[in-house]
Amino acid sequence: MIVVTGATGNVGRTLVPLLAEAGEEVVAVSRQPHPAGLPAGARHARADASDAASMAPVLEGADAFFVLLGGELNGRGERPKALLDAAVAAGVKRVVLLSSQVGATRPEELSHARLREFEAAVRTAGPDFTVLRPGGFASNAFAWAESVRTRRTVFAPFGDVALPVIDPADIAAVAAAVLSEDGHAGRTYELTGPEAISPRRQAAVISEALGEEVAFVELSREEAHGHLARFMPEEVIGGTLDVLGLPLPAEQAVGSDVESVLRRPARPFGEWVARNLPAFR
Repeated sequence: MIVVTGATGNVGRTLVPLLAEAGEEVVAVSRQPHPAGLPAGARHARADASDAASMAPVLEGADAFFVLLGGELNGRGERPKALLDAAVAAGVKRVVLLSSQVGATRPEELSHARLREFEAAVRTAGPDFTVLRPGGFASNAFAWAESVRTRRTVFAPFGDVALPVIDPADIAAVAAAVLSEDGHAGRTYELTGPEAISPRRQAAVISEALGEEVAFVELSREEAHGHLARFMPEEVIGGTLDVLGLPLPAEQAVGSDVESVLRRPARPFGEWVARNLPAFR
């Protein structure tokens, strides 16, 4: 049995069907009531991954555990050790943690301190572990969906700074492999897209997919800060803008462990756009 936290998010909602289709027994964990569309072979458990006591009964009988650090784990909740101790007590043999590339490239960055704590915890907890470190998600482009639908415009800072972006479906496919296959214990996989692509170019890809002009308007750092402040803690904003505007060489590098795990290249941004085009129409 494989327990998947964050089962309704960009990665989890693809990971659960992948595992179920492969014949795995899957428990899809979320804090919300039963989500629609769970595949055969998967069942829902309502629990809070920031509360080890609520997770303990869910983990009973599980062989593997996928830990996705949603807002509840990044910003609050018990120490990582509490959740990992619950997994060990339940007999979990394999833990896969979805971390972040930034946790490694910027080890002093406050916004990723909890991710680093979780990485340290899974490495010492006892079960076999694998850490996944993706770069920026292609699905971050959903932030532009409303302005594209209503104004055919993308607003973003640092228009010509190119970074690789990873399709969440690729992250899910790698997670499914390392949760269900041997040979990945103790490994850390860096997951990035196959090309560095700027916000301006992303807007052009969306425009090409729609068959309509989509304008690009570059925001100043100050304007972008004000936008992010509507939904992001203040201590996280500066680091986020530094990554987007002043990326380190490792954050701009193209090359990914996706291919070594899945034996195929990572999907380009345009493929993600094509699958999610209704959000932008």
